[in-house]
Amino acid sequence: MKQPRAWQRMLSGRRLDLLDPTPVDIEIEDIAHGLAFVARWNGQTRGDFPYSVAEHSLLVEEIFGRGNPGIAAKWRLAALLHDAPEYVIGDMISPVKSAVGPGYGEMDARLAAAVHLRFGLPAVLPAPIKKAIKAADKVSAWLEAVQIAGFSHAEADKLFGRQVPGDLAGLQIHLRPPVLVRADFVARHKALLAAMSLG
Repeated sequence: MKQPRAWQRMLSGRRLDLLDPTPVDIEIEDIAHGLAFVARWNGQTRGDFPYSVAEHSLLVEEIFGRGNPGIAAKWRLAALLHDAPEYVIGDMISPVKSAVGPGYGEMDARLAAAVHLRFGLPAVLPAPIKKAIKAADKVSAWLEAVQIAGFSHAEADKLFGRQVPGDLAGLQIHLRPPVLVRADFVARHKALLAAMSLG
């Protein structure tokens, strides 16, 4: 019996095997392009543009940096890339992930490992780094929930944890055309790689 196709052709020309991804088939332009077109919250957000995973990733990296001043550039890069697998598997909301089961998580982990290795990070992040990125991710989710997804503060507190007002100072959700978000994502990635080479 013929096996179903498990690879996707990227705009860069790479063929990424979703079941057995390798670092050589990962390109930042493909990631940035894909994430700039993947909508968070299943697209159920206010505004004239979807709030993309790329925009979310830029915000998470900023929040992570604020919460961990002086941390190495490689860990900020890990924060920027924390949802990178979604450029090919999409952003499933938590209820859907639960319904799909462990297969989604396993595919996500394989893709994340390939992305990490491609850009000089360990395949599996150290637990404290992963925890700190998750904390920044929750702050971002709270902001998104109350600013663009129609949640009350009480609902967001229940789902994502009560936030410290000072931690949110100056943080604003932006809805922009994908082409701008894509360019900013690639530029931030380039800046972090440059900082890693200096460190």
